[in-house]
Amino acid sequence: FFDYLGVHINGEKAGAAKAILNVDLGKDGGKYKLELENGVLNHTANAVADNADANITLDRDTLNKIILKQETLKQAVDQGEVKITGNAAKLDEMLSYMDKFEFWFNIVTP
Repeated sequence: FFDYLGVHINGEKAGAAKAILNVDLGKDGGKYKLELENGVLNHTANAVADNADANITLDRDTLNKIILKQETLKQAVDQGEVKITGNAAKLDEMLSYMDKFEFWFNIVTP
């Protein structure tokens, strides 16, 4: 799933950004370390960064809603679906670098 997020990061916009986030998707979803640097989002499963900017706890369904823009991060936090310790702005920043691709795009243009 985090590969999907990495593909949607706009490298040009995110070029100077740096963020390290620990994401806990609950007992069935696992823990991940996300690192945004040089316009690239990398993730490591079953890892936690001691120097993370923020620690985020949520379930996979909530993450899906946020990524698909069915719910904002603020709405999820206000409803108690997401817990963030540390610098919550870093997650908002990372989400702001995501591009939305049109489903029916030309692979080869005439």
